[in-house]
Amino acid sequence: MTHVLDGNAVGDRIRDELSDCIDTLEDAGVTPGLATVLMSDDGASETYVSMKQQACEEIGIESIHHEIDPDAPAAELFDSVDALNDDPAANGILVQMPVPDHVDNREVLRSIDPLKDVDGFHPENVGRLVAGDARFKPCTPHGVQKLLAAADVDTEGKDAVVVGRSDIVGKPMANLLIQKDDGGNATTTVCHSRTDDLAAKTRAADIVIAATGYPELVDGSMISEGATVIDVGVNRVDADNEKGYELVGDVEFESAKEKADVITPVPGGVGPMTITMLLYNTVKAASLQHDVDVSLP
Repeated sequence: MTHVLDGNAVGDRIRDELSDCIDTLEDAGVTPGLATVLMSDDGASETYVSMKQQACEEIGIESIHHEIDPDAPAAELFDSVDALNDDPAANGILVQMPVPDHVDNREVLRSIDPLKDVDGFHPENVGRLVAGDARFKPCTPHGVQKLLAAADVDTEGKDAVVVGRSDIVGKPMANLLIQKDDGGNATTTVCHSRTDDLAAKTRAADIVIAATGYPELVDGSMISEGATVIDVGVNRVDADNEKGYELVGDVEFESAKEKADVITPVPGGVGPMTITMLLYNTVKAASLQHDVDVSLP
């Protein structure tokens, strides 16, 4: 029977263990704090920030929020980040993307103190990840690693295909899979929109991780028997229901489920893990900044 991975359940277990870490920090006089910065009136971005704030509240992390008019000068955003860099209550800083067109998103990432960059996107932290000395692993790829571990999927020596090469998921996911470390040691291929005969690549893989943003791009005909399939995508498509839409992944779930031994659903798979690992990185940041040892899960 195919094992459908429950990201909510795995995330809840990790959050329970993070609560113990927060208690240890509290005993040392430290309350972890996560600062979110929103410069957008996009409904989805507002929802994501709200979800992160709620997750912080539930686990005992202080939530700090800066909201900036999307039409304001870019300098206003950078001033907010500078203030948070200097604020000892803000152990982690997250600028919700996307930012308006008149703001250089790469410059935003570079402006965050690397010790507070809980997304793991600052060039210093990207370099440490590639070098095998990660300070903060990007949240979604790290969450995928935790899901694989929860399902007892051993990556060592396996053929893995990552479909997608974004800076947020595809590239760091591939880097984590090739590291000489737990959750790594895989032989990893990165596929993308220019890949010739994608189906041949995915059918040869023991582990397929789809992160493209194209609804149901990968179907059962592209999966080998007994493969592990991790679906990172969340896509809104038209549907004949009350909402008028439904959420689907980058994998056509029903046909892939017929082939896979392990698979993640959408929603309820990778999504909950992303926020969980953001909390993880915030707790880690607080422990590093205050030199308090905690037993991270």
